[in-house]
Amino acid sequence: MTYARVAGVGVGLSVLVLSVLGSSALTPEAGAGELRGRPSGSITVFAASSLTDAFSKLGHDFERSNPETTVSFSFNASSALATQIDEGAPADVFASADAASMAKVVDAGAIINGPVVFAHNRLEIAVEPGNPLKIHSLADTVKPDVTLVLCAAIVPCGRYARSSYAKAGVHVANVPTAETATATLAKVALGEADAAVVYVTDVAAAQDDVDGITIPNRENVVAVYPIGVVKETQNRALARAFVDYVASSRGRRTLQRFAFLAPRP
Repeated sequence: MTYARVAGVGVGLSVLVLSVLGSSALTPEAGAGELRGRPSGSITVFAASSLTDAFSKLGHDFERSNPETTVSFSFNASSALATQIDEGAPADVFASADAASMAKVVDAGAIINGPVVFAHNRLEIAVEPGNPLKIHSLADTVKPDVTLVLCAAIVPCGRYARSSYAKAGVHVANVPTAETATATLAKVALGEADAAVVYVTDVAAAQDDVDGITIPNRENVVAVYPIGVVKETQNRALARAFVDYVASSRGRRTLQRFAFLAPRP
């Protein structure tokens, strides 16, 4: 199927990035989480792969509270989802793992009412259970006897990881990459790599398949997660209700159970 490209409205990318990064003080519309009437119908949520477990739970809980609704998901790298939406893919809601991917969609005029930051995340080093190679720092991950895998540089987890290495003053040579945080972590869980730098939430979700090594705050980065309603949605009321639910106190409690951080005030 060929999708029509959404027309741009000239919102500056750099301006939006600053706006989204500074929007953790934003709050959802009045009465967020208090659904107006009884929403019905179906929506498709495009969401970053690192949100898979948390959003699957949020969608399930939302449907239980609103039995006449169906929430479907398309999980992928935020940059890939942004491109799909920009090309007219039928999404109703977009939840990104970074400000830049959301900025691309807003700059194309494809988000209504502006995005809201609903969560933050941090990075962690994933290693094999028991940490047989004694990896305790970012510097340890680039030693000759360590096979390191990172997210591709074009996707948010890849950009965040490389920023973290830069803050640590550690040079990263060419290493194997994967297209999403989930796929990157899987290489360690399957024994195809010794270490990966992914989100804290990914390591928590992997449970016994990997161990996590904390990256100090001075070397870590904060991942920003904005969400918004896609302009071309066919069910604006339901899309808005789901966004409000995610950003509500109930939604944030669920996110925190999956190791996401609440937005900073």
